[in-house]
Amino acid sequence: MRVLIAEQDHAHYARLLGELAPDLEVLTSGDSAELARFAPQCPVWLGQPDLLASLLRQGHKPVWMQSTWAGITPLLADGLPRDYRLTRAVGIFGQVMAEYMLTYMLGHEREVLSRLVSQVERRWDDRPGRTLEGRRVLIVGTGDIGQRVAEFLQPFGVELYGVASSAREQAPFVEVAGLEQLPRLVGQVDYVLNLLPDTPATHDLYDAALFRCFQPSALFINAGRGVAVVDADLVEALKQGHLAGAVIDVCRQEPLPQRHPFWTAWGLLLTGHSSAPTSPVAMARLFVENAQAYAAGQGLRGEVDFARGY
Repeated sequence: MRVLIAEQDHAHYARLLGELAPDLEVLTSGDSAELARFAPQCPVWLGQPDLLASLLRQGHKPVWMQSTWAGITPLLADGLPRDYRLTRAVGIFGQVMAEYMLTYMLGHEREVLSRLVSQVERRWDDRPGRTLEGRRVLIVGTGDIGQRVAEFLQPFGVELYGVASSAREQAPFVEVAGLEQLPRLVGQVDYVLNLLPDTPATHDLYDAALFRCFQPSALFINAGRGVAVVDADLVEALKQGHLAGAVIDVCRQEPLPQRHPFWTAWGLLLTGHSSAPTSPVAMARLFVENAQAYAAGQGLRGEVDFARGY
């Protein structure tokens, strides 16, 4: 099987595939012109959606493409072909995303940032710490990553609620409701963790009307997609006290422009799209697993339905 790697860390991926599957023939380069020259020779592509989308725009197309990202938005742009098999990265982000969420949830409960301010001011801060036990957590997007985050949080004694494209029973959640129930559920929980993919139905979901439904003590964490949030509405909601704070990992434009209001918004912490980086080792293992299934004519993990966008 001949594989094209279009990835920023392409040499590392080539080494890993050579170790895991020496029978694969790998073509790769850090030069875009050379990648374009290799593309017609390779029925299978592995790499970043932004780099792969560039090859598609030039008229090249694989039989099967494996994205190294969970999100595939660049590949869904108007005018790009969709008559090939596409798989996205699944099963490799769960723990690291759960650790990210837990970091800022515990930081919120223990008021880490305000205690740092107390130290700078040389003021003894003896407020008792709070606990996650008994807190209500809403995970918006209960797919592969959301499920793992829920399982990770369960031992901390939280009550777990979820939102998905449609209502369903799903352990360990008390309830998984459809997207139309989001306004009701955000008003009942202490944490809202957004993990939704980028689809037309998720654009501008978190707007002024929805933020008014939040509990004033709630923390909002967005590690899904930046387009889900109306930026100005979040800044105003924080100013008005509709929610206690926000941790924003993903933005509509990245890097965030210098004049963007998120930089100075009260109660908002930016984490620079650092929540769940791709592990090349885990990604290479997933690709080899899928490559073996592909060669055997079997189903592939993370196969995308272009109509749904994920």
